[in-house]
Amino acid sequence: MRSIILLTALLFCMLTPATSSAQERIWLYPANTPDIVHTGFDSLAPFMDYFPASSKSAGRTAIVICPGGAYAHLAWEKEGTIPASIFNAAGIDAFVLHYRLNNRNQEGHNYPAQYNDVTTALQLIRSGKVGKGIDPKKIGVMGFSAGGHLASTAATIHKEGNPTAENWHERFSSRPDFAILIYPVISMDTVFGHRYSREMLLGKTPSAEMVQQLSTEKRVNKNTPPTWLLHADNDKAVPPKNSIVFYDALKTFEIPAALTIFDHGGHGFGTAPYDKVLSQWPWMCIEWLHNNHF
Repeated sequence: MRSIILLTALLFCMLTPATSSAQERIWLYPANTPDIVHTGFDSLAPFMDYFPASSKSAGRTAIVICPGGAYAHLAWEKEGTIPASIFNAAGIDAFVLHYRLNNRNQEGHNYPAQYNDVTTALQLIRSGKVGKGIDPKKIGVMGFSAGGHLASTAATIHKEGNPTAENWHERFSSRPDFAILIYPVISMDTVFGHRYSREMLLGKTPSAEMVQQLSTEKRVNKNTPPTWLLHADNDKAVPPKNSIVFYDALKTFEIPAALTIFDHGGHGFGTAPYDKVLSQWPWMCIEWLHNNHF
């Protein structure tokens, strides 16, 4: 019965426009922090919009959502605010992350700017400085496409908390407790990776060392959190092998994981509200979170 009620609520949210509005915009860095805003390129400094669940119960789960867009733009609604409304309906707080971007002229930001944005967001939430009633052991990260690469980077490269850090949030670990990767870019090589995302993140001629370091399937270890992955078999932009190699790496270390590959959908389908098959994935993901005690 619980599953039927939840599925009905989720389908209602998916088939109607998102009407929830962020309760709060949270800027990630103090004003005038050096090298955060590039004059002439950035219109806004990095931030996250907070969408709290309607439930005010203590010990809630929270998720940082990283929209995709090849590290050059953000699919803010389709892969940000709409998923946030669905997770809100399931009692989960959502933070949609506006991380730093780049362009073909390399006027924006390369790694590690985006990584610093997502890890700062996770640390701020875990520190208790933002959000109320969130369980610090139930904070996850989710990403679509290039945002999936960013989420997988946060899941595999962790900042340890520094107990003596001057900034309060830096005293807390950035390790997410779970990861949700939706048609993610994983590899930075040119065999099955997404070339444009690589260029925007690492520049036009990245070193072999950086390609290796930022191919996140190679960064999986025993400390990588449980992960749920989704892809479409006919994704031509970001082949499903990206999810497959990450899943295989997770299982090498016996990390709880689930991988779903639909036979259609291509790339960038978001929550697919009008597809009877694809639109099931948010419910499937939330059931997985429930079964893993998140």
